[in-house]
Amino acid sequence: MSGHGGRRSPAERDAITVEIGYALFSAAFAAVVVFCAVTGPVLLFELPESVVRLLLGAGLVLAAVLFVVRVVSVLRRFSRAVQPSQPGRTRPDS
Repeated sequence: MSGHGGRRSPAERDAITVEIGYALFSAAFAAVVVFCAVTGPVLLFELPESVVRLLLGAGLVLAAVLFVVRVVSVLRRFSRAVQPSQPGRTRPDS
């Protein structure tokens, strides 16, 4: 249901779909960048096996956490930016 009690219009559904897509894409991109930054030394240097496992594990954990945090923050920001149902009205009781 939308903020004004009725069914969502096609424009509102489209906006939600675009926002979800943006949240997922930007979160995946950020997670890949962080994973590559953390695990990059594994490809560049000859490291002990324990350090390799540590970097890979840390990269996976950080990427997963960043992905979830990014998706949640984008979608929460979108839900807070609800526009009034009619131009010029800023509160439901006005």
